[in-house]
Amino acid sequence: MPPEPHEFSRAAEEMIGDFRRVPYKAPRRMKRRPTKAMAPLIEELLARYQIGRHSTEQTIRDHWVEIVGAANAAYSHPVRIERGRLLVLVSHSVVRSELYLHRAAILEKVRQLPGCDEVRQLNLAAG
Repeated sequence: MPPEPHEFSRAAEEMIGDFRRVPYKAPRRMKRRPTKAMAPLIEELLARYQIGRHSTEQTIRDHWVEIVGAANAAYSHPVRIERGRLLVLVSHSVVRSELYLHRAAILEKVRQLPGCDEVRQLNLAAG
């Protein structure tokens, strides 16, 4: 394996470029960062955006009919969890009232699902 080439300072790079009459195209404020391997970066992105992994939201979606019943599930859809709040879009006002009245029981059922114990509140929105 050949040794890594020597890295010159920015001033040296500019001086060499001026000597060779090649403009130095890197912006003045650009920071040089070491090159990283692709595998750890891709793994970090997969973990951050939960690609190929079973998310908490997906677990709730999979069990939504069991949690609220088939009639209510037809008019509602769990969307996301933000800071311990489960956002549920409800398309019918009667179903929204029904879910609001039973929100404590719904939250208890959600918390019993694996990995869903962080949900503390239920937010219902028209949608």
